[in-house]
Amino acid sequence: MRSKTLPAVLLAALLGATLLTGCSDSSDDPTAGAVFRMATAADPGGLDPHASASSTVFQIAALAYDSLVTINEAGQIEPQLAQSWQVEGDTATLTLKTGVTCSDGSSFTASTAAANIAYIEDPANLSPLLGTFLPAGLTATADDASGVLTIELAQPAPFLLQGLSQVAMVCQAGLDDRSKLAAGAIGSGPFVLREVVPNDHYTFELNRDYAWGPNGLTGQAAGLPATVEMRVITNETTTANLLLSGELNTGLVMGPDGARLTAAGVDSKTMLALWGEQWYNQNGDHPTADRLVRQALTQAVDWSEAQRVLTSGTGSDPTRLAMIPPSACVYDSLGGLLSPADPAAAAAALDEAGWVAGADGQRAKDGRPLVLTFLHDAALGAGGAAAAELVTQQWTALGVGVEATQLDNSQMIEALFGTGAWDVAWEPVNVNNPDQVTGFFSGPGAPDGTNFAGVHNQAYEEAVARAMTMNGTESCPVWAEGEVALMDGFDLVPFAASVAHMFVQGADFTYLGRIEPATIRMSAS
Repeated sequence: MRSKTLPAVLLAALLGATLLTGCSDSSDDPTAGAVFRMATAADPGGLDPHASASSTVFQIAALAYDSLVTINEAGQIEPQLAQSWQVEGDTATLTLKTGVTCSDGSSFTASTAAANIAYIEDPANLSPLLGTFLPAGLTATADDASGVLTIELAQPAPFLLQGLSQVAMVCQAGLDDRSKLAAGAIGSGPFVLREVVPNDHYTFELNRDYAWGPNGLTGQAAGLPATVEMRVITNETTTANLLLSGELNTGLVMGPDGARLTAAGVDSKTMLALWGEQWYNQNGDHPTADRLVRQALTQAVDWSEAQRVLTSGTGSDPTRLAMIPPSACVYDSLGGLLSPADPAAAAAALDEAGWVAGADGQRAKDGRPLVLTFLHDAALGAGGAAAAELVTQQWTALGVGVEATQLDNSQMIEALFGTGAWDVAWEPVNVNNPDQVTGFFSGPGAPDGTNFAGVHNQAYEEAVARAMTMNGTESCPVWAEGEVALMDGFDLVPFAASVAHMFVQGADFTYLGRIEPATIRMSAS
């Protein structure tokens, strides 16, 4: 979804280049003028960084915008727009750097930062970042004379700074007219978006005047590319071929093509991510609003086999809902919770729910046949399509009609957050910390919130309420309790984790679920 992420939503580590800083005369830089070419598996659609949880939008935002703070591969919070900060109880104060300018030449101030937060916090704006990276109910005020931004929380937030590291700060012109952000970017980031060709490519130019990056990074640092070209390539085999031919510097390959890249000696950054995640639509009169139906659909499937097919045999069982490192909480709340397939128990659950098999084996209730709309994201590749076919066969054997459709990322987002025309969906949501998924499992649904599946699990919500009163990692065991409650309610099926390989050649960078632009360094040819 954004990896929500993978989206999204999404998709954030581990293997990274040591951050190089300092200035260098371009005439002494053998990589001066270099172009860094990267692949993305889906077109982002709208580019407003406060209006999307798409992982592609997050990558674009990282290039064109700064956040208040950043996070390194060890999970440590580091300065970005803010040079210092202090969190005490329900109050956080951040002192911003001076001299920060935007791509349109305007200054970035504490008031601008406060306006960014106010926009996200206004429920009328329907930002998916609300409740995901910023807790609801906080207020922000600014003193431009001192450069101090003050954030008042409605209640303690265990991972406030981690959330702020994911929030792009839009410059004032973009806040004043957000239509400019739909196909453009107005930020203070290290790169400036210069060309947008939807479904083809997005081109960024290095901001040579950038002087406020993490650890003193400037736009004059040796090794930074002069241009970043993000190419939309929806087929992993094509991405692999372009890597082998040298036409790409980097691309994410999750499927079997990764093996031939590795065999060819192409290096990669690796990261364990949640890859197979099944959602049930619990809104309105969808059959999956009934816990017994969700139970049956879960029990009917051989999830170990589905995992094997989806990941080409390279996957593993997920351990928690927030798997992307660096994570504040590391625990196993999901291991062993998926039992082997039990078609008899699944049939009994459907019988109890009133969905009875007819003479032809098709199940119906009060004259209504049990037919499910099953959507799966094309970004899951050929493995996703094959695994979806496997699961469809097992549901069909149970007497359930299935209309399975593969959609691209933009179409998936429209279905999940727009039309609601789905019963079951495969869309992995990847985040760093467990508080970042609460909006997907509680609170209002689309279009008023991010709870697109309409989950309302009392035990989970009670665990979240307790965890949010605690400090940092003290809350981790309680988050684990909440995730177990979601499994007990058959609210979702996280069935596969997979090692994501971000293959790279001719460059180096830190990969934290997205490429960190400040760390990109081109190799001398």
